[in-house]
Amino acid sequence: MAKVNHWRRITIREVAHEAGVSVQTVSRVLNGHPDVAEKTRARVQSVVTRLRYRPSGIARSLAAQSTQMLGVVASGFQLFGPAQLLAGIERQATELGWHLMLQIVDPAAPADYDRVASNLISQNVAGVIWAYPELTGERERAFHQQIEPHLPVIFLSMQAQPGSAVISVDNRHGAWLAVQHLVGCGYRRIGIITGPMALWSAQQRRLGWQDALAAAHLPRHSRQVVEGDWSAESGHAGLLRLIAQFPSLDAVFASNDQMALGALKAAERVGRRVPDTLAVVGFDDIPESAFFRPALTTVHHDLMDLGRLAVRELHRVIHARREGRTTTATSLMLQPRLVVRESA
Repeated sequence: MAKVNHWRRITIREVAHEAGVSVQTVSRVLNGHPDVAEKTRARVQSVVTRLRYRPSGIARSLAAQSTQMLGVVASGFQLFGPAQLLAGIERQATELGWHLMLQIVDPAAPADYDRVASNLISQNVAGVIWAYPELTGERERAFHQQIEPHLPVIFLSMQAQPGSAVISVDNRHGAWLAVQHLVGCGYRRIGIITGPMALWSAQQRRLGWQDALAAAHLPRHSRQVVEGDWSAESGHAGLLRLIAQFPSLDAVFASNDQMALGALKAAERVGRRVPDTLAVVGFDDIPESAFFRPALTTVHHDLMDLGRLAVRELHRVIHARREGRTTTATSLMLQPRLVVRESA
């Protein structure tokens, strides 16, 4: 009888040797094939139990040319949005029996995307959720050459492209809600602190700001705009710049709540009382926004739900393909809502 060392993985060959059968017979037993004698099946199962054998999921998936693994391409986890997206992806993947292969990329390193694409293909993932950042330049080349021909892909929060499935929030409408609220409260000289303008979500939020001002026949000049990077520091610096270049400013739409927090601090620094002499509205409705001073009026959207929807849609497409059915992923756009608090 073989002596079992529980500190190492038992192989299928050891099980076969101990049970006195072939490796193929052990494989049939493990996979529930009916063409195995009952006495043989019982003997193999007894050895499997005694040796505490656990089949290799990787080996089994390679043999089947499929895995229960999804690739996730993402970055920016120091920010609220990407972190919430990943949390939603992970929870839904677990519920549906998927494992995740997370590829964290450096947006400033173009060569990183070849590595990411190579890793996803070599690990035989069943599909990919491309969460962040935008698919442009080297990212686009790596995607089209190495990922698109092989795998179903769901994109999150980026501009829709022909033939691609994108699940996103209606950022433009959300920004319109924020600025329309300011207009309705009587504010007329409304500035914006944008996110990084290379990103589609930041572009959409600026367009929503423009839409609301145009509908109200209010000014929308370049001096009413500063660009931030989603951080509280850039919101603080951004409001100071806005006041310097547009002194009559009476309200600001900060394109995320972290920048709104910085703007609130800057307003206090220069003696602008919120909301009496300056209104501030954010975007995201992070859990802390209700506890800012004053509590932040902001745009709510469920980023965890966005991640969950991406997994469910990818799951649907993968299983349809495995069953031989022709299908394509569907693009979805979630609608945000305004949460009115004390800052506007």
